[in-house]
Amino acid sequence: MEYIAERITIDEKICNGKPTVRGKRISVQTILEFLAAGESKEDILKQYPSLEAEDIDACIKFASDLMSRNFIIKTVA
Repeated sequence: MEYIAERITIDEKICNGKPTVRGKRISVQTILEFLAAGESKEDILKQYPSLEAEDIDACIKFASDLMSRNFIIKTVA
């Protein structure tokens, strides 16, 4: 397991290598989808009692850090 950001880990044996929260089977994507659907931090923490509020903040920061990179779209034949 490798920490790629504070509280965010990648392990090829967990969730098919997707970024997860502290090695748990809770992906960053799942947390972001809950937030995008309008769920509050409190609602998410009730659904996932092993999470901490700082874990949710780390997911948001991780996504923000990804968006700070440059992307190039190329046409594929």
